[in-house]
Amino acid sequence: MLDFMKKKKVTVRVPATSANIGPGFDSFACALSLYNTITFELCGSTLAFEGCDEAFRNRENLAYRGYELAMKKMGLSAEDGLKITIDAGVPVCRGLGSSSTLIVAGAMAANELHDKKLSRMEILEVANEIEGHPDNVAAAIAGGLTASMLDDGKPYTVKYRMNEDIHTVVVIPDFELSTALARGALPQEVPFKDAVFNLSHAALLLRALELGDEDMIQVSLKDRLHQDFRKKLIPGYAESEKFALELGAIAYCISGAGSTQLALVKGDAAEFADRLREKIHTVCPGWTVLALSADNDGVKVVG
Repeated sequence: MLDFMKKKKVTVRVPATSANIGPGFDSFACALSLYNTITFELCGSTLAFEGCDEAFRNRENLAYRGYELAMKKMGLSAEDGLKITIDAGVPVCRGLGSSSTLIVAGAMAANELHDKKLSRMEILEVANEIEGHPDNVAAAIAGGLTASMLDDGKPYTVKYRMNEDIHTVVVIPDFELSTALARGALPQEVPFKDAVFNLSHAALLLRALELGDEDMIQVSLKDRLHQDFRKKLIPGYAESEKFALELGAIAYCISGAGSTQLALVKGDAAEFADRLREKIHTVCPGWTVLALSADNDGVKVVG
């Protein structure tokens, strides 16, 4: 392709993701209708950023790292003249996959600007290499509900479709919780019976979410590997869970590593969110409560 015909600018939209979803530790994730929109423009002679803090305006920025690694996978070198503009709708360090959105956007943009040499599976491999586990990045790429794994370092994923009658309401505290801190709260070993408990519950949960089976979702969302250890890191979790269940939520869990929490509901999710927000604000006035739907498209080029 002649250089003057080469695409110079691309805008990528990537959904937030809620990982783990009860027993699916480091395996399950669902893409949600909350987005980061990131523009990559080939221009000038230096690397430039807009829309992020000064501390992240460098080559360690995850959007740039995703871009750079995708370029390497295509046998190319990342350009020095690149401007990255971030329109962030996904809160940082809250368990909604904000880092994954940046990585996936960078890899997708590099591919789009350079003749689409990579398949979606190869983009997943790039994103996983940076993220370290495929749950969030798989859902961000594919959309919908995904189950993912690593085998000998290679990511594999399969997509499910959340039943349209099941809706999500996210409860976002006004404080961050780093993944490193959340992982540090977990034990190095767990009893064999707890591993079996999670395995059986996870297997049933995926089908329950497809079917929209309320009773099965409520039972199979239980977990013994991570949630009880992480709840202690989220002041106000017990109250918000109690309020959500009293209002009729099917089930309630931590989103990713936290601090965000996820309520699964049937019926009018916006009305449920309004009622839950009113209750939560009596004890945690700075928290945000949003009714979101599942995003079944995943990452999209929007400009």
